[in-house]
Amino acid sequence: MIRKSNQQRDLFESERSFRLLVEGVADYALYMLDPNGIITSWNIGGERIKGYSPQEILGQHFSRFYTETDRANGKPARALGIARDQGRYEEEGWRVRKDGTFFWASVVIDPIYEDGTLVGYAKITRDITERRNTQLKLEAMQRQLAESQKFDALGQLTGGVAHDFNNLLMIISGSLHVLKKGDPDDSRLQRAISAIETATKRGAALTGQLLSFARRQSVNPQAIHFGDRIEAIREVLHAGVGSAVRLAFDIEREVWPVRADVSEFETALLNLVINARDAMPDGGTVTIGAHNIILDDPLHSGEYVAIAVSDTGLGIPSDVVDKIFEPFFTTKPVGKGTGLGLSQVHGFAHQAGGTVKVASELGKGTTFTILLPRETAAAPSETSVTTPLRGSGTVLLVEDNPDVALVSIGLLEQLGYHVRRVADAEAALRELENNGVDFVFSDIVMPGKMDGLGLAHRLRQIHPDLPILLATGYSEVAAGVRGEFPILRKPYEIHELSEAISKLPR
Repeated sequence: MIRKSNQQRDLFESERSFRLLVEGVADYALYMLDPNGIITSWNIGGERIKGYSPQEILGQHFSRFYTETDRANGKPARALGIARDQGRYEEEGWRVRKDGTFFWASVVIDPIYEDGTLVGYAKITRDITERRNTQLKLEAMQRQLAESQKFDALGQLTGGVAHDFNNLLMIISGSLHVLKKGDPDDSRLQRAISAIETATKRGAALTGQLLSFARRQSVNPQAIHFGDRIEAIREVLHAGVGSAVRLAFDIEREVWPVRADVSEFETALLNLVINARDAMPDGGTVTIGAHNIILDDPLHSGEYVAIAVSDTGLGIPSDVVDKIFEPFFTTKPVGKGTGLGLSQVHGFAHQAGGTVKVASELGKGTTFTILLPRETAAAPSETSVTTPLRGSGTVLLVEDNPDVALVSIGLLEQLGYHVRRVADAEAALRELENNGVDFVFSDIVMPGKMDGLGLAHRLRQIHPDLPILLATGYSEVAAGVRGEFPILRKPYEIHELSEAISKLPR
């Protein structure tokens, strides 16, 4: 009799301890349901997660934790049916708290049997909203990384093609200055020269777009006030949209300045405006807007300026929107687009330290938004193009491509300089040991152990007073060079070469 009493006491204490354990768990909602889904027990975890006290929820049906859509679709009853028939029900999904807010729940339902009869269900609910949000952010970052890696691979291709193409353009552009010295009365010669000049400028524009996408464009970043730049190119923008499209502006009064290459900035804006115009074959409105924004994003955080170009056009299909920034991808008819406009915008935005986003709805239009970091420096004053100035003295030209070298020599000689040319940095150092020059003009990208930048650093050590001018149309290191050595972007005109030389310290 005493043994039986002790067993009953031990069982009672065991049940009491288990009940206290269940009721005291705060991180999980642990409760029981009867066979019909009515709540028969409640713990502190249920009150913390779902907001109901035991007095409020006991005797209520557990379906009140589900969303209205899930209840309408019969999900609560289906969950109990699966638990009963398969021995367990487990899922993740949205649940509703007492105050109407939603949380992402991990749910387990187990059937409870006594003597072979279903007497109810044990239900465990855990709030994993924070874990889910972290996972979603991680997945978003992984998608952005994969997208970035895809664009980097394409950038390697486009950047390499553009580098070689720039040398060809340099040859064509330079040769024009020689051809123009022919008989001015020969109309055929002049027409040919005009055609070559037009083709050169188009090729240079295409190359610039390729390099912008590849983020290998040699850029000259400076502070830009958006409102001032809009005023400077307002006529160009109006010409870009044509007469059938209305151009509107929605620019915040105190838009922060940004830091970017002015030419690339204007090209990107014009590309977006033209793209918007083409999306409205029957006319419409293109709106250019700008406002300050503070971002709190894993990849972009801080003070930014959001520059938006919106149209009221056809919109972009969902199966196309992921491809629009790829070079050469276009939905326009043959001859109506190069497929490089949006890739230039993408490259420009990222090279400037920002990004570009697109929002579109079929039949309602599209908005492209360029996000650029705020710049605290003052915007520079406008500079005018100078005419070529004749110089004098001797220049050491360091250029590995003989055809490009021939053109560069021709331009330098037209400016009045005597030119000595070598093919690489090592040869340049040997030449300077024996002969003095007034300045060195070197390409950055060259074969050999030392490129043009390495040569410039070496010359800075052994000839600290020797002026150095670098040239490039494709260089990943160019952005870090500017400010340390002057850089001339390929392909360049004779007046640009003259201006760059005139700014060298003497």
